[in-house]
Amino acid sequence: MNHFGNKWSMIVIITLASNRTMRFNELDKAIVGISQKMLTSTLQALENDGFVSRTMYQEIPPRVEYKLSDLGLNLLPLIENVAEWITQYSGEINKAKQGRER
Repeated sequence: MNHFGNKWSMIVIITLASNRTMRFNELDKAIVGISQKMLTSTLQALENDGFVSRTMYQEIPPRVEYKLSDLGLNLLPLIENVAEWITQYSGEINKAKQGRER
């Protein structure tokens, strides 16, 4: 449940879904506004919870790739539904925020 309140987790999952397999630097470039420290901790948390798989290749320099696991792929439709809901109701959400800021 912690991942649903964390915008970076959802963005990482969506980014991996649209690109299949990505290296850390590719993710870092693709996700605007995320720090390397936040990306590292988000990937570790998603890997620990089984949403992302990490593959390390014994090469020089070492190559590490990330992709969605089966669990992450199963979660994707739910995240897409939430994103659609946010898009549909963003006007109402913004109105509510503006009303409280006054």
